[in-house]
Amino acid sequence: MKKLLSIASAVALFCSSLIAQAAEEVNVYSYRQPFLIEPMLKKFEEENDVKVNVVFAKKGLEERIQREGKFSPADVVLTSDMISLFDLVDRKLVQPVESNVIDENIPANLRDPDHQWYSLTKRVRNIYSSKRNEQPVDINYEDLASAQYKGKICTRSGKHPYNLGLVASMVAHKGEAETKQWLEGVKANLARRPQGNDRAQVKAIKEGVCDVSLGNSYYFGKMMQRDDQKAWADAVYLNFPNQKTDGSHINISGMVMAKYAPNKANAQKLMEYLSSEEAQSIYAKDNMEYPVNPKVAVYEIVASWGEFKADQLPIADIAANRAKAQRLLDEVKFDL
Repeated sequence: MKKLLSIASAVALFCSSLIAQAAEEVNVYSYRQPFLIEPMLKKFEEENDVKVNVVFAKKGLEERIQREGKFSPADVVLTSDMISLFDLVDRKLVQPVESNVIDENIPANLRDPDHQWYSLTKRVRNIYSSKRNEQPVDINYEDLASAQYKGKICTRSGKHPYNLGLVASMVAHKGEAETKQWLEGVKANLARRPQGNDRAQVKAIKEGVCDVSLGNSYYFGKMMQRDDQKAWADAVYLNFPNQKTDGSHINISGMVMAKYAPNKANAQKLMEYLSSEEAQSIYAKDNMEYPVNPKVAVYEIVASWGEFKADQLPIADIAANRAKAQRLLDEVKFDL
């Protein structure tokens, strides 16, 4: 009998060990592209002995998590912009994460005071201008509505999260009426209907379709690294708008912990790692974004673009105006 009990105890201990090992995982739902986050996740796995399972998607993660409900396997959700980040919060699909580690790594204006969301990287909404002009232009976002740019502007859809964030920041700074007037002016100055992505606008400048375009900063570095796109980047200047006023608009990528995270402890451990100097350095180099951790230096290529004044408007204030921005874009029929 003692022998049987001993065997049973050994089996139980073995099974408990297997269960514990199986539990050492974390599930990530990500809008960020695989090539960007896989190096960081691999490092995290190696250093923490936690298996990272990833679901990549271009859209629809909010709906998927909502549909899965309390049975959702999602632990951490990574977004590529503030719009999708706050959509998750508004749908009540997140839970707060109180971590001294994250709070020390990420400045207060780039995280939620209620601990529901955190920024991971920053990017500038730049204005590209043609090198057919003699030098970079001293330009403000407001100037895009002026008569001097009639028929000279290219942009992607106004409703894309990158442009929606910019319009929301304009609402926060100037109010709805002035922002609507600005949107009408920009639309009147377009060289073509909004289309394509940010890189397509730089290509259009190279081809003479337009003279200026809106585009995120990191795309410039990406184009410089590709043989088939370098000529596009060589054809433009990268301008930091509003340097004498509010500063250039900043958008973010971010992270949240899913509401029903089944691996909560590992989820927090991963989020803390993503805010660390090691992970932030990988972010800065691989995607040429600006790190949110102030201890991490800007990648040398990005630094070569020069220092700039950033808009200090809190991310939460911008996001709070995104519904108004969406409505104004519809009212002026910006994409039509």
